[in-house]
Amino acid sequence: GLHDMHGNVWEWVQDQWNHSYRGAPTDGSALENLGEIDRRTRGGSWKSFPRDLRSAYRGGVYEADRRNDVGFRVARSF
Repeated sequence: GLHDMHGNVWEWVQDQWNHSYRGAPTDGSALENLGEIDRRTRGGSWKSFPRDLRSAYRGGVYEADRRNDVGFRVARSF
């Protein structure tokens, strides 16, 4: 099963940062080409408050930033 997912590192997602979901695609594709240079992250990290450790919690990080609490998840399906 899937476990121990929250609280490791913020997870990069393809969407660009936006303050709301207004105008977001309804087909599940990423929200892109907003002219922004920051990307959305989700899930919180080991430095986050416990209340923020959930997949619905999101933040924004500049693409060029290098931080020890942001990463990505590799997924494999069988």
